[in-house]
Amino acid sequence: MNYIRGRYSWLIRPTFVFIDLIIINYLSFLFFNLSDKTLISYEAPIFNNKQLTFSIYVTIFWLISSTLINFYKIYRYTSTIKIISLIVKQFVFYTIIVLSFIGLFRSVDVSAFITLKYLIACFIIIGAIKLISYYILKQFRLYLKGNIRRVIIVGDGQGANELRTLFSTKKELGYKLLEVKGKHDNTKNGLINDALQFVKTHKDVDEIYCSIDEMTENQINQFVKYSSLNKTNIKFIPNTKDYFTKSLNTQYYDYIPILSLREVALNNEINQIIKRVFDVVFSLVIIVFILSWLVPLLGILIKLESKGPIFFKHQRHGLNYNEFTCYKFRSLSNQKSSTVNHVKENDERVTKIGKFIRRTSVDELPQFFNSFIGNMSIVGPRPHMISYTSAYSKKIDKYKFTYRHSVKPGITGLAQVNGFRGEIKNDSDIVNRVKYDIFYIENWSLFLDIKIIFLTLVNLFKGDEKAY
Repeated sequence: MNYIRGRYSWLIRPTFVFIDLIIINYLSFLFFNLSDKTLISYEAPIFNNKQLTFSIYVTIFWLISSTLINFYKIYRYTSTIKIISLIVKQFVFYTIIVLSFIGLFRSVDVSAFITLKYLIACFIIIGAIKLISYYILKQFRLYLKGNIRRVIIVGDGQGANELRTLFSTKKELGYKLLEVKGKHDNTKNGLINDALQFVKTHKDVDEIYCSIDEMTENQINQFVKYSSLNKTNIKFIPNTKDYFTKSLNTQYYDYIPILSLREVALNNEINQIIKRVFDVVFSLVIIVFILSWLVPLLGILIKLESKGPIFFKHQRHGLNYNEFTCYKFRSLSNQKSSTVNHVKENDERVTKIGKFIRRTSVDELPQFFNSFIGNMSIVGPRPHMISYTSAYSKKIDKYKFTYRHSVKPGITGLAQVNGFRGEIKNDSDIVNRVKYDIFYIENWSLFLDIKIIFLTLVNLFKGDEKAY
């Protein structure tokens, strides 16, 4: 859940990428073309321009290697040791890249000494630019008050107070701590509520740091929803350094651990496009070829048996805890969204047609409309009723339960095809459901989606003992 604010800050990283590419290409021309004339012709016409071939090669593999090691992911709180480590790693990779080119194209006869000089020159110049720019930005924040992040800290625990001290004493980090003052400052819940009111009225807040162990699930939900709607970073402050989970990024501001929701593969722009296209196409096929005739047919049967609407509409929590209306075929008599509870085995509210559509999961088919319009996906964690979210969150690690809402909910999911669907009879049911949901989020692929859809169809024909 990383967002970029500010007019020009987003240009910093692409600018350094561009500068580094200019340097490695210019120096290659300077050393190899002028110092050594052996970069001459190849037999294949496509390789007639050796310098162009080399430039394309090193540019592509520089971008690949720098992405793999996060070479350009330098933040204001990143330590100098970390930056030096990244520089060394990148040039170990780049040395391999250059030597591989020379080994791959046998007709390129460049001396080892010239190659070494080229690599050292690249290492020194790019490394120096990276370190100098890092310190220039620090001074820019300290003296010219530029590149400033406006932040609030929610909570009054040890970690929150240590972070306040860090931001107040190390001005070169560029964090402007906005004070949250209100009539409730003397109470924990009052302070949190005042902070929520503060961010709603001050739209210039860039980052929110929440002491998560001091907050209720409902309070966390409100801050997560606000950050999503207003493109504001949200991060969490633990009271201990023992929280090391794959579902969260652990970053260190000096020695203080800060947790943020990991940018999952599903939220990568390319993967989002792939999954969205898949959802739209699949949903459209179901809507056109199945729901077009099934809706009027089932509508008549549902209406004949009991009074009420054809569709049951209920509010659920979706991506980033945003509420949306989830659609199902109505399977209960006198079903009202404000009073409905989980259907239990042999539930008297289930109608005759309802028993059939619930047993075959046909009642879930209208959710393809949800998928088509974009508030659900074909595959993902199943959305819970809002009335149950708070109760379930108390039985689950807060971090994992929050992470579960970092992707769109699904019509079917990994937990459902593994038997964890329907009524929650005991704590292990919800624990295992979330466990499978987290695994899905962390290991998503289009092939995994297809596998889950296939297993859903298998369970549909086999029958599921929890489908009642």
